[in-house]
Amino acid sequence: MARPNQSEQRRDELCPVIAKAFAELGYRRATTAALAKRCGLRENQLYRLWPSKKAMFLASIEYLYEMTAAKWRALLASDDGRSPAERILAWEGEHRGESGLHRITFAGLSETDDPDIRSALQNMYRKFHTFIIGQVNEHRADAKPDTQPGVELTAWAIIGLGMMTNITHELDLLTHDTQGQMVHDVGLHLLDG
Repeated sequence: MARPNQSEQRRDELCPVIAKAFAELGYRRATTAALAKRCGLRENQLYRLWPSKKAMFLASIEYLYEMTAAKWRALLASDDGRSPAERILAWEGEHRGESGLHRITFAGLSETDDPDIRSALQNMYRKFHTFIIGQVNEHRADAKPDTQPGVELTAWAIIGLGMMTNITHELDLLTHDTQGQMVHDVGLHLLDG
């Protein structure tokens, strides 16, 4: 009797390691030898799981979204009197940059001439956008719509706020507390209009 294919499970186990490597090394500096070493595998074993380094990077982009969305969903399950959008802003302000995985997007942005990487980043940001739209809509459920900017633009502005905070984090332009305050204050302003 043949053994069941456990490649998908193994990819799921190794994707956090691969993503962390890309976040630390970038796309171009992350060699398959370095990726394999971090996974405790030989290169040929890694290639049995993913056909190429680019496939590993694309999986890392998807992992970044899934990991972030899972954290946000957990926040939505709690209730502390604030709207879900406010809870997410508070969490992001406090934990901005902790995992370092946001660097995957920076590495990907330098590779947007590759249509697959470009598409993966577009899809990731569209999924973040859709997720945030839902939270903005819930936050604004009782508000007068004519006094606030559109929900779609607000969601893009919140994504931009997150990217800007990542930049200030990477370049040490603001202290951690000031970054958190920026996410909170500007984020609430965007939510409330």
